[in-house]
Amino acid sequence: MASATDPCSFSSFSKCVTKHLNLTYHVDFDSHVIKAKVALTVEVLVDNFTSLTLDTKDLKVSKVTANGQAAKFTLGPKHSFMGTPLEITLPFDLSRGQHVIVEVTYETAPSASALQWLTPEQTAGKKHPYLFSQCQATHCRSMVPCQDTPAMKHTYYAQVSVPKELVAVMSAVRDGQEPDPQDSSRAIYRFRQPVSVSILYHFLSISPSNHPLEIGPRSRVWSEKEFVDKAAFEFSETETMLKTAEDLAGPYVWGQYDILVLPPSFPYGGMENPCLTFATPTLLAGDRSLSNVIAHEISHSWTGNLVTNKTWEHFWLNEGHTVYLERMIGRSMESEQFRQFKAMGGWKDLQESVNTFGANNPLTNLVPNMNEVDPDDAFSSVPYEKGFALLYHLEELMGGPEVFMGFVKSYIQMFAYSSVTTEEWKKYLFTYFKNKVDILNKVDWNAWMHTPGMPPVKPQYDTTMADACIALCKRWVKTKEGDLGNFSEVDMKTLSTHQLIEFLSLLLQEDPLPLSHVKRMQEVYRLNALNNAEIRFRWLRLCVKSKWEDAVPMALKMATEQGRMKFTRPLFKEVYNFDKYREEAVRVFIAHRAAMHPVTSNLVAKDLKVDTGKST
Repeated sequence: MASATDPCSFSSFSKCVTKHLNLTYHVDFDSHVIKAKVALTVEVLVDNFTSLTLDTKDLKVSKVTANGQAAKFTLGPKHSFMGTPLEITLPFDLSRGQHVIVEVTYETAPSASALQWLTPEQTAGKKHPYLFSQCQATHCRSMVPCQDTPAMKHTYYAQVSVPKELVAVMSAVRDGQEPDPQDSSRAIYRFRQPVSVSILYHFLSISPSNHPLEIGPRSRVWSEKEFVDKAAFEFSETETMLKTAEDLAGPYVWGQYDILVLPPSFPYGGMENPCLTFATPTLLAGDRSLSNVIAHEISHSWTGNLVTNKTWEHFWLNEGHTVYLERMIGRSMESEQFRQFKAMGGWKDLQESVNTFGANNPLTNLVPNMNEVDPDDAFSSVPYEKGFALLYHLEELMGGPEVFMGFVKSYIQMFAYSSVTTEEWKKYLFTYFKNKVDILNKVDWNAWMHTPGMPPVKPQYDTTMADACIALCKRWVKTKEGDLGNFSEVDMKTLSTHQLIEFLSLLLQEDPLPLSHVKRMQEVYRLNALNNAEIRFRWLRLCVKSKWEDAVPMALKMATEQGRMKFTRPLFKEVYNFDKYREEAVRVFIAHRAAMHPVTSNLVAKDLKVDTGKST
């Protein structure tokens, strides 16, 4: 085993591994807790095994048994972000190869970081409450005592009791429902996940989303009924993407591929839960232009869900390969020029992350040291885009996209159903390309993997689709105030949605435009009227950078009416950096923080230098 510890987990997987979870959840919307029982089937890896440690965070543990016998347990000191170790002493000794069923009875805390409880007012329907979980990276321990590390893969079975007017869905195959025999006002939903998955993909959503629409032979879209038709239109290409991904990467092993559109506070664009992708409603642009997020989540079915990074230092193995596969799907469905265009945009996103962290910040390493680092603090586009840049560089060296996709497919087959480290990936790369080892040896691996800042090699991407964006950006940057009349709505006529996003991204990399320029841009392009979230986000940032005071309330509105961190954090930071409105940014955040997802709230608080409210 390449690594027997995870710096983000108290549990040591060198001594024992979880093989299966059996979960019983009773979801209490009145007290915002889940009353639960979990039975962990644990395989022992050493002789004279008498104790084990599980990860927990803010759990109230009332009872532990081992094979039905009472077991002693203690909760250790609380760590600032890792939670509390649950030390369990078995009432017997075990030898290597034996199994034990450890059952823990417990209750979650109302403040559990994996869970967001929404009031009816926070939902689109305004009638029923809503609950969803988000466990990546280390939040599952606030929902279930477990070995909370991506190195651990296991099957699970769950039964979930909820008020009968609500519906439970999980990252698993549905296994029936029935009235709760203990309470006629409740229903029990059952789920099974027969494929071993990492605990970070353990997901639960409880909502009135009981009208799923079929969007393909193995896909449905779930959402509050106010969004369901929009979502079905937006994600109508799902089956085509699945088939394209299968052609590239091999069979889809998870059976069902459903999409659940979550409430606006969901902090990510999407989350690749097996069988059930979570998606933000900010994707509902009305023109399918943002479907690359779904292509990304579909790609995770192979790189992430099937082959998983062993610890969070190796997160790039999940995200870099997934971006690579997502863009290969785009290449098949659109063109090679489209893939090149998206790769250029990704390079800019990487540059922005490096600028935000600082070029010497070790968190911009492709393989960062995560000792005493909260993975949420390290989250950025670095593992995605620096990872993709390395894979694209290797693609060029090894002989092109078809040749390198052959390696990616073989890598997936080699490590399917397991977790891997960068060293294991690299060793397999050298084995697969054994006839080109001399070329691979010339790659500056230390500069790519363990050096902060931008990559050592900048790819030369095809600029065909970007040329019009670059030209229009240069015109706006160079034009004097007296010549602003030369711009007109015709400038936009030939630009696709993707190109308009790129044009605004390019402007954001320049010095702020004069206020007269952004006002003229609004006059001729009417960008305030566009609801596409990717366009609106960049446009409002551009306006605030140029000190257009009218844009400040619109920027703060967008930052708070949805909670996707990609949008919310930069918008708040942009207003905070506008000295005149710094206090307003803080005031608006404090007024809205209770409605935010716990992860978003904590990170925005750090961005705005407000007390995070986290206990240490």
